[in-house]
Amino acid sequence: MLIEIIRRSSRRILTFWRRKVGNRVAPLLTAIRLTGLVAAAIALWGFAELAETVMRDQTQAFDTSVLLAIQKLQAPWLTPIIVFITCIGDPTILLIVGTLMSAVLLMRHQKSEAMTIALGGFGALGLNLLLKRLFERSRPELWSRTVEVKFYSFPSGHAMLSIVMYGLLGYLLATRYPKYRNLIILSMLILIALIGFSRMYLGVHWFTDIIAGYAAGFVWLMTCVLSLEIWRHRKDLSKPKF
Repeated sequence: MLIEIIRRSSRRILTFWRRKVGNRVAPLLTAIRLTGLVAAAIALWGFAELAETVMRDQTQAFDTSVLLAIQKLQAPWLTPIIVFITCIGDPTILLIVGTLMSAVLLMRHQKSEAMTIALGGFGALGLNLLLKRLFERSRPELWSRTVEVKFYSFPSGHAMLSIVMYGLLGYLLATRYPKYRNLIILSMLILIALIGFSRMYLGVHWFTDIIAGYAAGFVWLMTCVLSLEIWRHRKDLSKPKF
């Protein structure tokens, strides 16, 4: 039932945008391009398909082979670096940092940005916990773990929270400093990818957990960015014109 609901929702996203949103806030297309909305729809559909495949236990052999291949990369000098990377993608740390960022933005009277970061972080965490509870997938136990982990495995909280929080940070920085936009986006993409890789390196997540976390997180990220742009657009419209 959940899979079918997600699949139907992905098919309706573009129709909803065109009929309910597009005509009212058409200028937003300059900030939230149609390709981004299409990518979000594809990500939602991809998550639904991947979740269904995982529930049927059709990815286990592939997931295992990926982790065993990554295990061969383990080295004493590399592991502390990987642990540090996984720490900066920890949902708790990201929420603390996000809360502090929201407080600073509020003090600077940037309410919409502050609310977006707060809702983005806590919303992503709540959605991730709900999805973990729904699928109840066990974590890998292929070798002794270096870090402690709790709760279920699918989708990865580190992957999902990192793409939302670092994605929002990258978006805010890129819009504020357009001259460095490409560098900012590239840096955030590398960081998000490394956080996902770190979870597999440490043997605490399957490959499909990471991909599902990115997919679900991307959909939520696009929702947050779109909401922010709508707030900004309404704010601009409410300003007195001379």
